[in-house]
Amino acid sequence: MKNKKLGNLLFAFPLMLAGTLLVNSAASVAANKVRPPLMEQGIQFGDLNHGSVMVWSRSNKDARMMVEYALNDQFTDSKIIRGPYALGISDHTAKQELANLPLGKDIYVRVWFEDLTNARNKSKPVTGHFHTISARDNIRFVWGGDTAGQGFGINEAFGGMKIYEAMRQVEPQFFIHSGDNIYADGVIPESKTVENGLIWTNIVTPEVSKVAETQAEFRGRYKYNLLDAHVRAFNAEVPQIWQWDDHEVVNNWSDSKDLSTDTRYTVKDVPLLVARAATAFNEYSAQRPHGAEEAERIYRKISYGPLLDVFVLDMRSYRGPNTANLQTIPSAETAFLGDAQVAWLQDGLKSSKAVWKVIAADMPIGLNISDDFVNNPPQRWEAVANGNDGVAAGRELEIAGLLSNIKKDNIKNIVWLTADVHYAAAHYYDPSKASSKDFNGFWEFVSGPLNAGSFGPNTTDGTFGPQVVFYKAPPAGQSNLSPYAGLQFFGEVNIDKASQAMTVDLKDINGDAVFSKTLSAE
Repeated sequence: MKNKKLGNLLFAFPLMLAGTLLVNSAASVAANKVRPPLMEQGIQFGDLNHGSVMVWSRSNKDARMMVEYALNDQFTDSKIIRGPYALGISDHTAKQELANLPLGKDIYVRVWFEDLTNARNKSKPVTGHFHTISARDNIRFVWGGDTAGQGFGINEAFGGMKIYEAMRQVEPQFFIHSGDNIYADGVIPESKTVENGLIWTNIVTPEVSKVAETQAEFRGRYKYNLLDAHVRAFNAEVPQIWQWDDHEVVNNWSDSKDLSTDTRYTVKDVPLLVARAATAFNEYSAQRPHGAEEAERIYRKISYGPLLDVFVLDMRSYRGPNTANLQTIPSAETAFLGDAQVAWLQDGLKSSKAVWKVIAADMPIGLNISDDFVNNPPQRWEAVANGNDGVAAGRELEIAGLLSNIKKDNIKNIVWLTADVHYAAAHYYDPSKASSKDFNGFWEFVSGPLNAGSFGPNTTDGTFGPQVVFYKAPPAGQSNLSPYAGLQFFGEVNIDKASQAMTVDLKDINGDAVFSKTLSAE
């Protein structure tokens, strides 16, 4: 009798199990139907040029990106593009180019994702807009760098990353992020005590609670910045040009970087960290892919018609190791941009027909920037300058050759824009006051930080004769001031189509100008 009951039970068990699996499967399908993709990071536009733009977004699950655009916010006569798949291999990020856009028009964009189930559930769409630039337009853009550094993340009590709202309010046509888009090498704590005993509080996520080492942790840094409502609103209206510098990977990284004694890192191989960082940068940037020649290349030229060409540099990927920087003969150690990038820049400047040529650099030329001498002697230099005020040596040799060729080719109206040092400044490089004099005078403007600690000012190196026309930085003896101190800065550039004059304003966290300079076109 017992055996008969056991047999019946054994016979029934597979049916019960199958029924349970069917119920669970049906429940899973039902749950999937009510869970369409989410677009928690909003949308972003990138690399706007003379008639095309990249559109970026991210799904929270496997999906296909869909993009609709029109010349009006009602989306009448719109065009819909089936974009790429957003899969886990790219952290569900996706980019789609919009090409052959009419010039001088407001373009309205709507993005959503369709999941990859048979039901094809759709996310709620996210909308944005931007303006394509024509020869009839004046040009206005902003630039800055250094976001979420020194443990200063998203402080909702402070109003979040509100300098992004100040930049949005000036209605720029595009934005140059001059590097340090994230601080992968710094912890963002729940709170920290800052100047005058004030407490700075942060939104925190697991990925920002330690230095970034894994692929997920590097990706998490970009997702963290996109938690800020001001950043997302800015992204949905202002096409961006991203550069990178050191903190996207690890502080002051170069071929000589050694993490063997840094107890924060279990991954000690800098090339591996660079690979993971570059992957995350390319996934979260709306940058247009360069192509098969060098898929991850960052340096590029972006044209805005007859008034402006922007030459975007990469001062990180091709440099030699940080050294004393006093070599008298060019070598692999003295490389900063590298031969290929220098040749590209020289040729591009020479062939440019635009009135203004902006060189977007991620580091200043004539400021002395040490590679952590206090904690890691002997003295090594992180940027171009070497602190000796003499004729060009070390990395200065490469810049001296570039500036000399610009003079020889008689190229006019070149302006350098940069960030990195966490204060605002205007420098005029004067050959009559330089140790290496074979160049035409030019301006370099410095802005930042956008949401990070404030430092400076740095000392200058006299090799190329930099004259500090203006700076605004923390008072003497103070550094790493929080955004509470108000010393957060961005730059605004306006080019007038009638006079062709360029006006550069350095503005603070409230959008108020602290310095202005108008340059006439030669």
